[in-house]
Amino acid sequence: MGLQACLFDLDGVLVDTAKYHYLAWKQLANSLGFDFTELQNEELKGISRVESLKKILTWGGLDFPQERQDELASLKNSWYVEMISEMKVDEVLPGSFELLEELRTNQIKIALGSASKNAQLILDNTGLTPYFDAIVDGNVVSKSKPDPEVFLKGAEMLHISPSGCVVFEDASAGVEAALRATMKAIGIGSPKELSKAHLVVEDLTKIQLKAIQNLF
Repeated sequence: MGLQACLFDLDGVLVDTAKYHYLAWKQLANSLGFDFTELQNEELKGISRVESLKKILTWGGLDFPQERQDELASLKNSWYVEMISEMKVDEVLPGSFELLEELRTNQIKIALGSASKNAQLILDNTGLTPYFDAIVDGNVVSKSKPDPEVFLKGAEMLHISPSGCVVFEDASAGVEAALRATMKAIGIGSPKELSKAHLVVEDLTKIQLKAIQNLF
């Protein structure tokens, strides 16, 4: 079976919202009396808001009851949503529109597979929505990557076998999820960090349809 569908993670692949997550988490940490570094932020790649908060509180030496943790996660999210509400088309990462256009022209199905609960807002603000045949985000799935749920759900919504799918990911947990879903994985970023992927490229300007098809 050849290539039938491409599934894209959102943050760090099509758009760079990592900086907004970082700024919102930093604001939260500062409000609790400690700092949060960009290096620590790297460790939050691809994990859920709840898990991220747990890590941050541990780094700050803080422990709160669940109710307070829920309040803090919600506060961070409200700051983040304020920031991404200002996003524009020019924040889409290089090569994204060109690749999506090429896939559409060649009748390859396209799905989003993101842990973000705000994916739709980002897609709408950046003009990416029309390219997607299916959108799977944090409102639809309950398990975080490396669990393959998000990608398996995407394949199901597209009515395509996982073996005909390729996943684009910038986090090792996402690559792991793709492999567990028996899909091909293309890593976006560092070959060292994403060594399990079938192919690693610097960004979407470095990949064409031919190279994706060659994975099969």
